[in-house]
Amino acid sequence: MNKRLIYQIIGAFVLAIVAGLIFGEQIEVVQPLGDLFLRLIQFIIVPLILATIIVGVTSTGDIKRLGRLGGKTVSFYLITSFFAITFGLLAGFVFQPGTGLDVSIEEESVAPTETEGVVQTLLNIIPTNPIESLATGNVLQIIFFAVFIGIGITIVGDKAKPVQNFFDGLAEVMYKITSIIMLLVPIGIFGLLAPIVGQYGISVLLPLIKVIIAMLVACIIHVAILYSIALKSFGKMSPIRFFKGIFPAAAVAFTTSSSSGTLPVTMKSTQENLNVSKETSSFVLPLGATINMDGTALYQGLAVVFIAQYFGVDLTFTQLLTVALVGTLASIGAAGVPGAGMVMLMMVLTAINLPLEGVALVAGIDRILDMMRTSVNVMGDATASIIVDTSEKKRENQVEEAV
Repeated sequence: MNKRLIYQIIGAFVLAIVAGLIFGEQIEVVQPLGDLFLRLIQFIIVPLILATIIVGVTSTGDIKRLGRLGGKTVSFYLITSFFAITFGLLAGFVFQPGTGLDVSIEEESVAPTETEGVVQTLLNIIPTNPIESLATGNVLQIIFFAVFIGIGITIVGDKAKPVQNFFDGLAEVMYKITSIIMLLVPIGIFGLLAPIVGQYGISVLLPLIKVIIAMLVACIIHVAILYSIALKSFGKMSPIRFFKGIFPAAAVAFTTSSSSGTLPVTMKSTQENLNVSKETSSFVLPLGATINMDGTALYQGLAVVFIAQYFGVDLTFTQLLTVALVGTLASIGAAGVPGAGMVMLMMVLTAINLPLEGVALVAGIDRILDMMRTSVNVMGDATASIIVDTSEKKRENQVEEAV
């Protein structure tokens, strides 16, 4: 791990906060630096996902192993998401952020949002036009397309070697481009974070400071306890080593508020700093950036309790259980882009008949909360990749010993 990069990132954080507080909204002049970094990240996402997943599938050489990877990955994401929303609910009851809050909301500020059913959501994973999926950056459809290309190459065998070699080469090229873009991470963080600090300032955050603190504490508990235990028990890795290795990705996630946008940095950090194999990381991480939203699930739990307290509604055990189940499933379906948690929150509120107007309560600080929950999402993706990779390596060793 490049210690110099860590120090540069920390320095960029401090400088962005100080500059934002001093110059206020005038600091928006540095926004193009952040936009430049985001565009550089976005321009490599699609070819990186396509190439790495195809390489990951073809390198396994075994369809059963691919099924195992998928089963372990999705199971981990579902379990941790359920824990996350439980931590969010507990944080809401402990901190009581909505009790006695004197903040007015506008009735017309929030409109109901229609969501697709489970069946249609699953059908939408299958692209009718793969080229369109690549052009629009539909990550789930790109993953589906890449997995089947990889399976096809594996089945065809030697005749498909030129195609496999092409994607092998493309993946290596994308890794190198990612390494170059990583050099700009501190500049990107400063350009993205300083305008946010300048826009919100301290005075805007004070009325809802209890919500922010509750979210921060819940995120820290989820990461420091759940992920640490999982890493130590199943990933055979020191949590300290993990947090140090994933720090660049967590920092980018915090400033961009996008799991998908952070994907190239997450892949580089897990492979180079945490020694996760390319075969595992190229499958687990793109999938996680799309369906693993522990931070979003945590946010659902906290926000629901906060809104219920504001309106003076006592949540029943059945409602809490509904929040846990719907929130877990909703977080799995949340897009890895900024603001997706707001739409998911509307789904959860509708499920337990709380006023949708309550979303307006957290809308003003949603970007701040989004930054925290995205960092948790990305660290969850990385944790899953380590645990799945350790499990696969252990299985391979057992097979070799048996032979």
